[in-house]
Amino acid sequence: MKMPLLVSVVDDDESVRESLPDLLKEFGFAVQAFSSAQDFLASTYIDQTRCLILDISMPGMSGPELQSELKQRGYSIPIIFITAHDAAADRARWINRGAVDCLLKPFSEAQLLKALSAALPVN
Repeated sequence: MKMPLLVSVVDDDESVRESLPDLLKEFGFAVQAFSSAQDFLASTYIDQTRCLILDISMPGMSGPELQSELKQRGYSIPIIFITAHDAAADRARWINRGAVDCLLKPFSEAQLLKALSAALPVN
């Protein structure tokens, strides 16, 4: 039996960390949730993470700062940014910097599935 792919969620909003993993599990993924970029970096899950759903604006290290740190460390984990700030130019900038997508909260299941399909290889 094939192991489900691990999707890690990094968001300082507790409601997102509680609801999004439930939805991802319904989609068939394994999930780990973290309240900060620092917690994710300190975890043992970086090597196993196949997709990272990452809030842009967080206290401490921001989502884009985590993206840069991961690149510096040699990781190429596909990132789906999520944000509550509706600035189309900003969202386009994150995609141009290598994110798979940048979803505006609240996003639909269909938007999330589309982004996950773009981020993860089909087997």
